[in-house]
Amino acid sequence: MKLKYLIDKNLNNGREIIQELLSCCITKNKKYVIVDLGAGEGKDISSLSKLKNNRIHAIENYPPNITILKEMGVKTHNINIESESLPFEDESVDLLIANQILEHCKEIYWIFSEISRVLKVDGKIIVGVPNLASLHNRILLSIGRQPSCININSAHIRGFSKNGMLSFLDQVFINGYKLLAFKGSNFYPFPPKIAVRISKIFPNASVGIFFLLNKQKRYNNEFINAVTKLATPYFTGT
Repeated sequence: MKLKYLIDKNLNNGREIIQELLSCCITKNKKYVIVDLGAGEGKDISSLSKLKNNRIHAIENYPPNITILKEMGVKTHNINIESESLPFEDESVDLLIANQILEHCKEIYWIFSEISRVLKVDGKIIVGVPNLASLHNRILLSIGRQPSCININSAHIRGFSKNGMLSFLDQVFINGYKLLAFKGSNFYPFPPKIAVRISKIFPNASVGIFFLLNKQKRYNNEFINAVTKLATPYFTGT
């Protein structure tokens, strides 16, 4: 049997991990403003939409997904996160989700600038991305092959590792975020039951990686200021 028939790629999205991390962030009977960047079909926030005391917002730019989100009753904003501001006041959001979206984006400085602007001090963000340092990607690179998570013939344009993500945040927004939890999902080339177990033991080498980050201090345009030092043009909101 070919390996591709053993692998369950649905695990890459880490839906169960997102729900686990959400449960760590939400206290019953407390009101939250929650934002899902690139909400897709609303799978990560479907459970939250039932909590009537929370204000749930979805940011989505793909028309069919916008229709699905609105039918779910979620407040949906049609916004391109790479070139538009998030429609929230400074430090007004309690919890933000960015799952399987950042790998599609060039304008990561602008995106994290907006995230850091709207997130409250002590607010939290859950980030899920494909892992450039997964075991299978390390093997592919060792034999001169392109890592699958940044296949040139795909929608992915960025690669992330645990160290890469945390270094980026801390080099730009120094001491701005604290890592509260780190988890992995799926492990190629193993079938689902085995992959789930191995990814818990070796999250750094899993297919998908997930961060729960806590904002530690007020944001003062650090991500935008960092862009001025780069030789490549990036969007800065002007």
